[in-house]
Amino acid sequence: MPSAFLVLTVALMLLNHTAAGPAAQERPGNGVVMPQVVRDVKPQYTEAARKERIQGVVTLEAVVKEDGSVGDVTVVKSLEQGLDAEAVKAMRQWEFKPGTKNGKPVAVAVQVEMTFTLK
Repeated sequence: MPSAFLVLTVALMLLNHTAAGPAAQERPGNGVVMPQVVRDVKPQYTEAARKERIQGVVTLEAVVKEDGSVGDVTVVKSLEQGLDAEAVKAMRQWEFKPGTKNGKPVAVAVQVEMTFTLK
């Protein structure tokens, strides 16, 4: 049986929300400083995904709250239901140095890509 090797690619980007988007999240520019990852947690490969040899990327959108914890997490690009769930579970455990605006912590929307690779 092949061993699972997880490659984690973190792409933190401010998301450009429209007026209909969440008001509590900041947008690019205007002095917003991106949150910085302090602690990441790697997602686990599910046994079903390992047996099916599923590989690829799960893209998540998450809100980094003012205290650096992770709030809402949604799957933007799905890979497989079990791996999606593992990626969300891991993301909820991440910790950040919060994003700031004018020196004050603010909630910032970020995108994170988690790449699952079998080796």
